[in-house]
Amino acid sequence: MQVSRRSLAPEEIDHELIWLLVSLGGAISLTVWLTARLPTPQCAFHALTGLPCLTCGATRSASHFLHGEFGASFLFNPLAFLVFCSAVIFDLYALAVLVTGTARLRLTDFSVAQRRFLRGAAILLLAANWVYLLLARPF
Repeated sequence: MQVSRRSLAPEEIDHELIWLLVSLGGAISLTVWLTARLPTPQCAFHALTGLPCLTCGATRSASHFLHGEFGASFLFNPLAFLVFCSAVIFDLYALAVLVTGTARLRLTDFSVAQRRFLRGAAILLLAANWVYLLLARPF
């Protein structure tokens, strides 16, 4: 894997702008949804099995995160909490890059072993989060 800093090439997709807009759009939509007290979607997996799915608690985690209640956010869904934290960090990076026009960070040339490791780590994180949700049962 190589980490490089380079300027955006002509006609290259501006990932920082796209994902910043997607992230902010999602946060604004969720804030409006929760403020309007609209009903949250019901989990079909939870309704059928009585067990939490991989994303159970993510909406409550997001609500607590948006209110600055980070401990409660983590307890409802640790993986969702980490995703929200990562999104905030990425948004700050993207905003800084877009405002200053500096070079962008790019990760390239992943080896086969690195790809396998990343896939395994993602599966392990999902499994660990699900085990936590099964044991904690904050539902």
